[in-house]
Amino acid sequence: MAARAAEATEIAPEMTSGGLSACPACVAAPAAERLAALQKPEAARLMLSLPTAHCAACIATVETALRQHPGVQSARVNLTLKRVSVEAEPEVTAADLTRVLEGVGYEAHELDPGLLSMTETDRQGRALLMRLGVAFFAMMNIMLLSVAVWSGAEAATRDMFHWISAMIAIPTVIFAGQPFFTSAWSALRVGRLNMDVPISLAIFLATAMSLFETMHSGSKAYFDAAVMLAFFLLLGRYLDHRSRALARSAAGELAALEVPRAVVLEAGAEVLRPIGQVARDDVVLVRPGGRMPVDGVVLTGTSEVDRGLLTGESLPVFAGPGSLVSAGEVNLTGPLTLRVLAAGKDSSLHRMADLVAVAEAARNTYTSLAERAARIYAPAVHLLSLAAFGFWLWRTGGDFRLAVNIAVAVLIITCPCALGLAVPAVVTAASGKLFRKGVLIKNGTALERLAEVDLVIFDKTGTLTLGAPEPANLDGIGAEARSVALALARASSHPLAVALAGRIGGAPAEVTNLREMPGYGVEGRWAGKSVRLGRAGWVGVEAGSETATYLGIEGAPATTFTFSDQIRPGAEAAIAGLKAQGKAIRLVSGDHKAAVAAFAARLGIADWVAEALPAEKAGLVRQMADQGHKVLMVGDGLNDTAALAAAHVSISPAQALDAARVASDIVLLGRDLAAIADAARISTQAIRRMKENFAISAGYNVIAVPLALIGATTPLVSALAMSLSSITVSLNALRLR
Repeated sequence: MAARAAEATEIAPEMTSGGLSACPACVAAPAAERLAALQKPEAARLMLSLPTAHCAACIATVETALRQHPGVQSARVNLTLKRVSVEAEPEVTAADLTRVLEGVGYEAHELDPGLLSMTETDRQGRALLMRLGVAFFAMMNIMLLSVAVWSGAEAATRDMFHWISAMIAIPTVIFAGQPFFTSAWSALRVGRLNMDVPISLAIFLATAMSLFETMHSGSKAYFDAAVMLAFFLLLGRYLDHRSRALARSAAGELAALEVPRAVVLEAGAEVLRPIGQVARDDVVLVRPGGRMPVDGVVLTGTSEVDRGLLTGESLPVFAGPGSLVSAGEVNLTGPLTLRVLAAGKDSSLHRMADLVAVAEAARNTYTSLAERAARIYAPAVHLLSLAAFGFWLWRTGGDFRLAVNIAVAVLIITCPCALGLAVPAVVTAASGKLFRKGVLIKNGTALERLAEVDLVIFDKTGTLTLGAPEPANLDGIGAEARSVALALARASSHPLAVALAGRIGGAPAEVTNLREMPGYGVEGRWAGKSVRLGRAGWVGVEAGSETATYLGIEGAPATTFTFSDQIRPGAEAAIAGLKAQGKAIRLVSGDHKAAVAAFAARLGIADWVAEALPAEKAGLVRQMADQGHKVLMVGDGLNDTAALAAAHVSISPAQALDAARVASDIVLLGRDLAAIADAARISTQAIRRMKENFAISAGYNVIAVPLALIGATTPLVSALAMSLSSITVSLNALRLR
């Protein structure tokens, strides 16, 4: 109905070349083709899951091991999704790569993308939470028993309490410490260290030494220290897990839009074929309400096509003979037959999914400050503990019990509880505060990246606007034209007709013989005259520059109903708040220049880009990144997903397309955009708290470690000191609230 019939004329010449350059979604193809050109033709992609990978050291170890394997061209770990993408020669199999990873201590198996879901992630979270609960319950009970010992219990009474503590602590440690023990063993059996090795050693030695003391009626046992250690370490691991749990692959969401089968016309008969068996130049039938299974050109039929998933625009466009359509678009009103130009892996939709997957993998190699700091931690802890053991064994003339006691105290006091909580505790506190403001943080490192942003790129339709057309000139239209338009609009499901029918008051005119013409509009008879509501050319007038539908009454001048889209609540406040924080603002839209210029002026945005296609948006983001900018992308449509995934950090509204929400690091739960400025401000505060937590952790080690090395602390005191540092870090994080 809108004044866009000229689009078919403008894109028709592209048809003759057999190309897809005019196709809104095909803009992903050039970038995908350039990517493919950089790879050897015979290269194949293999995907492996890495269920035990959890830190920056895992990324380096896995990628290095795979790249050293003959025939492997590249390897990229996606830590959030716990998987690795490998480009390799055809003779390299998934089984070969699995053996390589097992050789460096990582469980791995070939990934079936069709089976990817959140089920495994949720199961891991429940397992961690269950172990955390068991450790907490055991810790509190052992602490109660320890009170009696601290109060002066002697001999048999003391031994009884120690044995009861042992019966609680030993199964608890075995159960709750399993994540650390499994990871540590995987590393040790291939001759390397990770963060879980000193953790596991400290828990094991504290428990073993306490059991030895109990068996020999010793006065000191530290079961409470062992369980307390497990509890706080599990707490850090669980908080880290929760910060990652909502992340999912946007590429998978895009792939879900692909139609698995198509109706192919062969000698006049309809044959249902898997999309992989549809070839170029086949003729396919797409019925109303169906999604386009291929990229193609319309041979017969007229209809309106919803390209909102691909272009972000809310209004359908005309499709008739000669029009190009893309996989993923929705046929709204009439049957269409298409000549196939590309299908399956060659379709524009599939290529866009590939673009998003590549961008995701590149972005997700980002590691948090805590993970980078932890790289040198494991060897330092072992060296300190070993040095303490050797020194005191020599100093005391062979007092093995004292030397082990001090070595265990050093291991416990240097355990990375505070370091492990430094980032997750802040992320959890900040996420809670932002959630109350209507902002959902999906990725554990999103706050860190958001604090670094200096350029914010906004999409227009559906992001800065509500994406819902509203009649703009009803007051200037006569009652007769309004009543006729109301009767015609009620007979159509077109978005403009629905908007018109919902805003025109009064009673509709008595229009008979109502009939909707797919791709054109609605017509009927009123007072013996022919009446039409629809596209400009169909009604018999020239289209204007505004979005509009036209009413034609036989023998009378046509009436124009113009429409505008409402600015999303909080848009002005968000832009003003971001500018106040010193961030540059840019508007990028697929709409025509006049509309974008006027809209940018309304919001005070001086820097804008119009008529941008999806790959151009992603290309602009990458261009800004190459110039040194840290880009925040805010978008809502399928056409924004590649840009969202390529940006340093990304945000989408809750009303956005699923694929856009999934590609984003942050989701706005409400309609108000003002929360974006709040999120940017809170992210800066969160980074400050993270740095303070690192300082607390470092200061604690500077004071506590020397005390442990000189034998001034016991394992219990060390556990209490470690717990105090963890609590201090957590309380500092809670200041964000």
